[in-house]
Amino acid sequence: MVGLAGSLFGPGALRSLATTPAEGPYIDMHTHLGQQWWKGREGLTAAELLRWMDRHNVAKAVVLPLVSPESWGYPVTTAYVLNQTKGHRDRLIPFCAIDPRTINLDGVNGIVEMLRRYIDAGAKGFGEHKTGIAIDDSRNMRLYEACANVDLPVLFHLDNHRNFDSPGLPGLEKVLKSFSNLPFIGHAQGWWANIADDVTQEAMQRYPTGRVRQRGAIDRLMDNYSNIYGDLSAGSGANAIARDLGFGIHFLLRRSDRILFGTDYLSPGQDVRQYTLLSELMKLPPKVKQKIYRGNAQRLINFQ
Repeated sequence: MVGLAGSLFGPGALRSLATTPAEGPYIDMHTHLGQQWWKGREGLTAAELLRWMDRHNVAKAVVLPLVSPESWGYPVTTAYVLNQTKGHRDRLIPFCAIDPRTINLDGVNGIVEMLRRYIDAGAKGFGEHKTGIAIDDSRNMRLYEACANVDLPVLFHLDNHRNFDSPGLPGLEKVLKSFSNLPFIGHAQGWWANIADDVTQEAMQRYPTGRVRQRGAIDRLMDNYSNIYGDLSAGSGANAIARDLGFGIHFLLRRSDRILFGTDYLSPGQDVRQYTLLSELMKLPPKVKQKIYRGNAQRLINFQ
């Protein structure tokens, strides 16, 4: 095993292409690097991600590993993410991930020890947490306790197969109540479908369409728990706002302290619905846009 201070995170990483950070208005809370073997998509390198960020006025991007077998066709390890972002930490912000089913974790203390090593190597958060057990499974609860001990916010994927829950998100509510000082960032179909109150279990694996008649579990949880945030990335995030644009705009206005801009960019040439959506949101007050586009991320993540 290569030590964390050795070549795993060290000299092999590329040097930054930019001499100074971009001054764009966006911090992207959700991107990926690596060999994305899915539906013919090409892998994304750090150099290609930086060029894409320059074209889209993104100042910084969080880069997420994918370590659980359910998360992707090819694992993108924390070691890989830390290595590839090493020369670009002014703009590429690495997170770390551990599958809670990993053997020999040695309880919460053992997970904390692993997380501290990742933090020492540069990790600023935990995620994408995308594992094939319930959101409130005891193994996940142990993982969250470890993240709380080292102050790492958790960005989670929730659908009917990964960190699964029921309509109304009772499992997630248990998590939020148990770890009230730990920030959680919700992502994916199961999370965003609960923007409406009439969500079904089937819809939590889909991209629901049509008018939102009443506020759903997301609003209720944000009313009751100060540690839950939403990541606007992917088709799920864009769809949640665009499906009923009037409702979506009012949602962003009342939840402007809890929403983070993100894209889930992971392959060259990928269509990013968030930029189409942004053209519909130009009338949002400047203070609201500043919070969503970068301010909330700066509040949650230590970028120094």
